[in-house]
Amino acid sequence: MNFGKKLAALAVAGLALVGTAACSNNSNSSSSSSSKIPKVTKKTTVVFWHGMQGAQEKTLKSLAQDFENKNPKIKIKLEQQGDYDNLQSKITSTLQSPKNLPTITQAYPGWLESAAKNKMLVDLKPYIDNKDVGWGSVAASGIKQDMLNGAQIKGTQYGIPFNKSIEVLIYNPKMFKQYGISKVPTTMSEVKDAAKTIYQKSNHQVVGAGFDDLDNYYVLGMKNQGENFSSKIDFTGTKSRKLLNYFINGEKAGYFRMPGSDKYLYIPFTNQKLAMFVTSSSTETWIKQAAKKGFTYEVAARPSKYTMSQGTDIYMFSHASAMQKAAAFKFMKYLSSKDGQIKWAKETGYIPVNETATKSDDYKANKDFKLPAKLEDILNSNSLYSVPVIKDSSATYSQLTPIMQSILSAAQKNRNVEKAITTGKNKFDAAWKQ
Repeated sequence: MNFGKKLAALAVAGLALVGTAACSNNSNSSSSSSSKIPKVTKKTTVVFWHGMQGAQEKTLKSLAQDFENKNPKIKIKLEQQGDYDNLQSKITSTLQSPKNLPTITQAYPGWLESAAKNKMLVDLKPYIDNKDVGWGSVAASGIKQDMLNGAQIKGTQYGIPFNKSIEVLIYNPKMFKQYGISKVPTTMSEVKDAAKTIYQKSNHQVVGAGFDDLDNYYVLGMKNQGENFSSKIDFTGTKSRKLLNYFINGEKAGYFRMPGSDKYLYIPFTNQKLAMFVTSSSTETWIKQAAKKGFTYEVAARPSKYTMSQGTDIYMFSHASAMQKAAAFKFMKYLSSKDGQIKWAKETGYIPVNETATKSDDYKANKDFKLPAKLEDILNSNSLYSVPVIKDSSATYSQLTPIMQSILSAAQKNRNVEKAITTGKNKFDAAWKQ
């Protein structure tokens, strides 16, 4: 299962030499003019590395088959690489041997910063502008501009958005009614107050609230205080302390919790041991699978100004042949199309990257998930934020979950929290200087 975890920093030793070698061949150029992109006139195989599992992998296979039926000259070879951690590790290790890379891969932009620097990725703008394999223009693609921007690396459009999610608040309406919570929280202060009430009125049998992604908790908590994620953040400064203490106090008192041995909070939530939690919108898929008959839940906007835009994009490697690149982009275009995104969203719980899909009656009428009918309101009321693709941001972001776990575990077990915070600061600062 993937909630957008992006662990392990890129190992980049030797990439400069690899990149130079890759660029020495004209067929490996990192970009191409729109007019030079060939039509797919012969049988071509596109290798796609991905990290989708369960219902998500099943739907991806179905989309690939649909595409092949419509494009009989193109074969999509899906190669599942495990979860996101395994996928990132596989990409990182294979970057040392570019010829062994796939044609395209799912990835977060931070995973591929050095690959882009060393000309190992394809600039997709010419493909977008090509009317045969692309759309003719960015505007004609229908893809949300902020999501396209999130798939850029230092201003270059190396990626096309695919499986996207946002953070939302998922809650149990029956519990809210049972314990006297009449209003769905819209601020972090209201989350705390409601969580305290539920925990107390349930005689400490139900934890009030939780946060699935501790890295996002910190990044968005700072962003909502006006601080972008960067090396300028003072981990023990006033704003960071406020953010940490909010969760620490809740852990100590028992009304908040982080994922523990159960790993993901949808488990205690569906077991009715947790009343609400902030998580990825794609978590709906897992709630539906785990919940017993009669279990009810609702989805609301994340109780903050900003919400996290997560999920991977699809990137193309420059070692591929010109025909492979053209075929691969046609598939990327299909995956991000209105029809492709409606099918993907309806069967997986991810949100559409295509605005025409988001606004379509077909998507809104989806009764299997709670989010579709509310998505436009949520996106209109929250500003999307993603981890900036800057030096060491991916490595530092990956450290946030273990740092937060250590701090909150210390609070939970009445150990030396201040020592854990100091240790966390040292790790945080060191990650920015790798």
